[in-house]
This record gives sequence, structure tokens and C-alpha cells, in this order.
Amino acid sequence: MTKNRKDTITVWSAIAMLFFGCCITLAGFIIEPIGEVHDSVLWVLGQSLIYAGGALGIANYAKASAREAVEEQVRMFKTTKEVANDTETTEDS
Repeated sequence: MTKNRKDTITVWSAIAMLFFGCCITLAGFIIEPIGEVHDSVLWVLGQSLIYAGGALGIANYAKASAREAVEEQVRMFKTTKEVANDTETTEDS
């Protein structure tokens, strides 16, 4: 499975869980007794929100953190390389 396909499946499953959570909550208002939502309905809504937040938020945070760490390492390497080149130039003079 390619990375792009995996990301697509993750996003669509999170959207489906949000949709399901909202639908079940609305059904809780419509079904007798009207206007009262049972605790189990709220529990399902909470679980769907947790899943969607985890699937979307944590994945994006991890990608951004990894990208930032790699960019920092590249900057440090370039700086070290420039200092080494400056030192060699000074010694040659």
C-alpha cells in the first residue's frame, strides 16, 4: 500500500466516523424520549471524535515534527560544513 493511499484511507475513515457520530447523536434527539440523549450515544460521539482527532491530528503533528527535525539536521550539517570550509581557507592563506 502506498503512503498516499494510506493517508487517503485515514482521512476518509476519520470523516466517516465524524459523520457516524453526528448521525447517531441526531438520531438520539429524534427517537423517544424526544430531546433526551442517552449516555451511550454521547459515548459513541466521544469515541468518534477521539478517533478522528487521533487519525488526523496526531498523524499531521508527527509528519510536521519529523519534517522539522530533518530540516534542523540539514541546517546543522550545512553550518558545520561551512565552518570547516572557512577553516580550510584560512589555513591555506
